[in-house]
Amino acid sequence: MGFRLEGIFPAALLPLLLTMILFLGPLIQLSMDCPCDLADGLKVVLAPRSWARCLTDMRWLRNQVIAPLTEELVFRACMLPMLAPCTGLGPAVFTCPLFFGVAHFHHIIEQLRFRQSSVGSIFLSAAFQFSYTAVFGAYTAFLFIRTGHLIGPVLCHSFCNYMGFPAVCAALEHPQRRPLLAGYALGVGLFLLLLQPLTDPKLYGSLPLCVLLERAGDSEALLCS
Repeated sequence: MGFRLEGIFPAALLPLLLTMILFLGPLIQLSMDCPCDLADGLKVVLAPRSWARCLTDMRWLRNQVIAPLTEELVFRACMLPMLAPCTGLGPAVFTCPLFFGVAHFHHIIEQLRFRQSSVGSIFLSAAFQFSYTAVFGAYTAFLFIRTGHLIGPVLCHSFCNYMGFPAVCAALEHPQRRPLLAGYALGVGLFLLLLQPLTDPKLYGSLPLCVLLERAGDSEALLCS
């Protein structure tokens, strides 16, 4: 289930670094639009008072702590070990996120109940969210298998909840559009280049899920090596 000490430090740092590289464009956009400079921003981030305020905010706790931990625990740590022996690792990586995407359909009920928008736009938004969460779920499933740890997917999930979906339309209309779009392209390029090296199983020790499949006589060479 990804609870182990072997390789825990690279498992916590490298997947998060990889995800931040993917979000290089949105991070640059955030820094451009932030009214404070880097020094002031770091002071706010590192201030104990800021963290104390976050820890008393139930919405922050839900989005940054409770949801990432519980969703990764259920859909990666619990579901993948059950699916993989039946389907193999490859199909499990793409099957598991479908359940993860469907689990977010409760937003449709909330929006329909409170009449927050038209029915068509609500279902269009739900379809987009399903697609986005399914792709993200496949990514964190990949991280879980390649690192053998739960901590990486949880931290990446929390980071992505904070960042939200990249504001590509806003970037296209930004006054500093060219360097910003270059940052988007550079982030995606570096992510694709570093995806395999930063998730190399050799960095994280033995992979429990792969060991489980090997004992059952099944082996997925591409994901386990």
